[in-house]
Amino acid sequence: MLTRPSQQPDLYRGAYSALLYLLAPLIMLRLLWPRRGKPGHGRRWPELLGRGPAPQGASPIWLHAVSVGEVVAAGPIIRALRERYPDLPILLTTTTRTGADAAAGLLRDPLITHRYAPLDFPGAVVRFLRRYQPLAMLLMETELWPNQLAACRRRGMPVVLLNARLSERSCRRYQRFQGLFDSLASNLTLLLCQHQDDADRFARLGVDVAHLRVTGSVKFDITYAQAVTDAGLALRGQLGESRPVWIAASTHEGEDEQVLKAFARVRAVVPQALLILVPRHPQRFDSVFALCRSHGFVTVRRSDGVAPGAGIQVYLGDTMGELPLMFAASDLAFVGGSLVDVGGHNLLEPAALGKAALTGPHYFNFSDITRQLLAERAVQEVADADALADAVLALFADADERARMGAAGQAVVQANQGALQRTMAALETTLQIPVTAAD
Repeated sequence: MLTRPSQQPDLYRGAYSALLYLLAPLIMLRLLWPRRGKPGHGRRWPELLGRGPAPQGASPIWLHAVSVGEVVAAGPIIRALRERYPDLPILLTTTTRTGADAAAGLLRDPLITHRYAPLDFPGAVVRFLRRYQPLAMLLMETELWPNQLAACRRRGMPVVLLNARLSERSCRRYQRFQGLFDSLASNLTLLLCQHQDDADRFARLGVDVAHLRVTGSVKFDITYAQAVTDAGLALRGQLGESRPVWIAASTHEGEDEQVLKAFARVRAVVPQALLILVPRHPQRFDSVFALCRSHGFVTVRRSDGVAPGAGIQVYLGDTMGELPLMFAASDLAFVGGSLVDVGGHNLLEPAALGKAALTGPHYFNFSDITRQLLAERAVQEVADADALADAVLALFADADERARMGAAGQAVVQANQGALQRTMAALETTLQIPVTAAD
């Protein structure tokens, strides 16, 4: 047991399961019905009930990453697992369709399979475990579901929480329902925390410190192959070596309009400037393309294969897995989800590539990372579209400041690296999977 024993864990879970079944029609309707900004699961919906295609080969490691951010963080871990255990299959599950889209780049490896995670109905979870027979479960960050965890424990499977974080607000919330938290945490084998503060909060909730490790955030262990830099340079050659280029990446509905407003101001001063606009969700590519044209900008889509010559004003990044090379091709980056109340996205991607970066005020999903970058002046915070335009214009005019910010960002990334190595060391001890030498 990792926590103080809960006197009635089955009672908590039973009440929870009864409520889940009662709400099942609404849950399924909400998940399956496509909505604006929220694509449905399509023909793969049976996977939500544990009915995915029958597996082939050996039992896998099960790694669950909820959505896009967790998939990105899981990438280095998956690659390290494949290197350490080259014959071991990995079953990667996500909850969202956008998470599945983000996982596409990892699926070129024949030993990595993607499925949607089963909903937390007891029958769906048991069906899933019987079908895939996983050796262990690895959970990214803090995705805890009562029936899922209890079923893994009954099978004797190790369950490890990776890159775990727990905010003060979440900690206080769990304290109000201590019995429920105990019933969750008692099924965990090991918690690998991002920061000491996270570990301290888990300890306050009763988790035995012997089962807590502070490994750091694997999100800092971000590296790009030379091929990415080379592809970025090739794209920059198409865009124009001397042309000012900025990228607005991972933008959301209501934010694209602000970016385009800022861009109009930028072009009034720097008419040759180019904007690379990359919406966060693929299902918005068409609408954002139409939005750019409705604002009067000459726009082409990367998927069309049209060379973005001097007459192009907006280059719409509508392909998957190419965001790093688009960062590499740009002079500076704005990372979205931050001018609207979404919570921001990962600023480490441009930082690792040595790019000056901008963020809006709403970055609470990545507060630790963003504050470190802000403290070193590797990132500038902008309040709105006008402030974004002012910052882009200032940085276009100051190559030395862009270079200083980019170098500062790379220094922050490098200073925080090592979490992946610590995570892998903890996993090797806990999972005790025999290592097979690669051919």
